[in-house]
Amino acid sequence: MMKIVGMIVVLASVIAGYMLSGGAIAALIQPYEVLVIGGCALGAFLQANPGGTTTHVFKKSLKMFGSRFNHTYYVEILTALYEILNKSRREGMMAIESDIEEPGSSPIFSKYPRLVQDTRMLAFTCDHLRIMASGNMAPHELEGLMDTGLGSLKEELEHNSHAVTRVADGLPGFGIVAAVLGIVVTMGLLGEGDQAAIGKHVAAALVGTFLGILAAYGFFGPLATCLEHDAKEELNVFEAIKVTFVAAASGMPPTLAVEFGRSVILPAHRPTFSEMDQAFRGAK
Repeated sequence: MMKIVGMIVVLASVIAGYMLSGGAIAALIQPYEVLVIGGCALGAFLQANPGGTTTHVFKKSLKMFGSRFNHTYYVEILTALYEILNKSRREGMMAIESDIEEPGSSPIFSKYPRLVQDTRMLAFTCDHLRIMASGNMAPHELEGLMDTGLGSLKEELEHNSHAVTRVADGLPGFGIVAAVLGIVVTMGLLGEGDQAAIGKHVAAALVGTFLGILAAYGFFGPLATCLEHDAKEELNVFEAIKVTFVAAASGMPPTLAVEFGRSVILPAHRPTFSEMDQAFRGAK
């Protein structure tokens, strides 16, 4: 919600300041300038990034108007970890084999749709539960393996924000391209002597520069920052899962293992000990 408010504030501030200074709103409507800037930005983005990144960026950008990383989300993920670890401790690691082999039909995982719907997180969870079930890996070895996976995941998650940042960095330049093209058109009109037409084309050229800078710093720059925050929050959840599993592999009971994971969560959304205790009681 605040992101939408922020976008409205940016547009309202620019337009209000312009109109209060005596500017005509019609002068800012330059579709051909938008075509040049937008087309160049899109083309450069497609050249610089693989197809998968393009899809991810568009999907993530649409999700920036709301965040799944809220208080309830973290409680659900931690409770799911507690319940699966509690079952493995009471009945043995082999008892959760069916849960981790077919998590979609698992009576445990099915109670936690946020985890099931996140295929990457679900795969990360089940893969390392399989390793723990094998019993052939020491806790520090498990931690090293998970750190390696998280390093690769970090690179993948951060690529989206880096891709948008590069677009934001290029937009002022594309605005200048549109402006230069506008000046070229204007130069072609000098011989006709129509001062009104020349003035309109000069104004259109300046609008191109304006739109490129506004798009870069008013919209795409903040979008890149939002994607960066989203990547950090998602990685933080994986870190919590890692710490929980390493603690469990070290012999900690499920309650304490999940407490280790809870302590890793960023303070803004970290559930309290009492909230988790209540959630654990409801999961039993």
